[in-house]
Amino acid sequence: MDFTDRTDAGRQLAARLDHLRGQDVVVLGLPRGGVPVAARVADALDAPLDICLVRKLGVPQQPELAMGALGEGGVRVLNEHVLRETGVGERELAAVEEREHVELEQRTQRYRGSRPPVPLDGRTVVVVDDGLATGATALAACRVVRAKGAARIILAVPVAPRGWTTRLGGEADETVSVREPDFFYAIGQFYQDFSQTTDAEVLACLDRSRAAHDPVVRDTDVRIPATGATLGGRLAVPDGATGIVLFAHGSGSSRHSPRNRAVAAALNRAGLGTLLFDLLTEAEATDRAHVFDTPLLAGRLATATEWLAGVPEGDDLPLGYFGASTGAAAALWAAADPASVVSAVVSRGGRPDLAGERLAGVRAPTLLVVGGRDALVLDLNRRAQAQLRCENRLTVVPGATHLFEEPGALEEVAELATDWFAEHFRRP
Repeated sequence: MDFTDRTDAGRQLAARLDHLRGQDVVVLGLPRGGVPVAARVADALDAPLDICLVRKLGVPQQPELAMGALGEGGVRVLNEHVLRETGVGERELAAVEEREHVELEQRTQRYRGSRPPVPLDGRTVVVVDDGLATGATALAACRVVRAKGAARIILAVPVAPRGWTTRLGGEADETVSVREPDFFYAIGQFYQDFSQTTDAEVLACLDRSRAAHDPVVRDTDVRIPATGATLGGRLAVPDGATGIVLFAHGSGSSRHSPRNRAVAAALNRAGLGTLLFDLLTEAEATDRAHVFDTPLLAGRLATATEWLAGVPEGDDLPLGYFGASTGAAAALWAAADPASVVSAVVSRGGRPDLAGERLAGVRAPTLLVVGGRDALVLDLNRRAQAQLRCENRLTVVPGATHLFEEPGALEEVAELATDWFAEHFRRP
């Protein structure tokens, strides 16, 4: 046997990847068996560990043989050779795809929960599995990672058949293996212990890495003076923050909004600061006229922006706005001020149309995120987008309604927002 178990395989594989030490690397394990291998590689490189969710499409009568694979973001890879050799028809293939798609969604929820993926944009990504046979799963994983903006992809496995790199068609920039035997029947033949990896083991590996690499976040209750009011808020700034995002909540909500707090927590884990605060006092919020008074709300947001720029935590850091529902209109109204210093704006299920003619004056790059089943708001966002003259994008989250309550929907919003702010905070 070449490897005692997956931990031993990870140690041996890490030795082949020592040249990556000190670089901006993210290690991704393929659940389930690839994660304990990847965990040892991540430890050796002192790199964050995450997962790349891919599901093998097994031949119905021979499930260990891959005829293809599915990956996050709609990636689909088929092995035409295996399909021809096994005679699998379209109906059988569709049945397997449907089943594995459901499992992919369930694993996404199980392993990620409310945590967004580790950002890959512009980074070197090492994709790790416990071995490679047909290559379909690895191929799908590389395509998923490429779609998420990785600058360089390294596919690393403890064992693969001789000549395995030709199966990847150039999808990986570099390939690394410990063993490439001539006789290759199954991955398990090279392990003394190849018992199935459990969900608990996967989660334990991820939690241990997150505890080691998540930034320390300094949380502070703040009071923001405004004309005729004092606004309560919560400022959270990770060590080494690369920017701070101010949240403008929607009608009937406040700084305690669970959806905005979930997005803020995701931004914090990605190294971005957040300011959740009340645009109105409790007394003001009882008057519905105030709730839809976009100029008033935008003025309060501008006041909070000035306050934040004047405190030590916000000194010299780029600032952004995250607006939800009517708060999106306030964010865009404030961003349209010629004196505005915000670097980026994100709208979640927003009403940018309520900013009216001010939309044309927005200079900050703007991302509009709308649920695919939120038909009325989607139409209003499309009309508002036509009035924007800044860099902008409209992204639709399939199957999501106005509040993004569906499994995985809010997590996708958080990931989109994280990527948007991270990208534009880096720009001069």
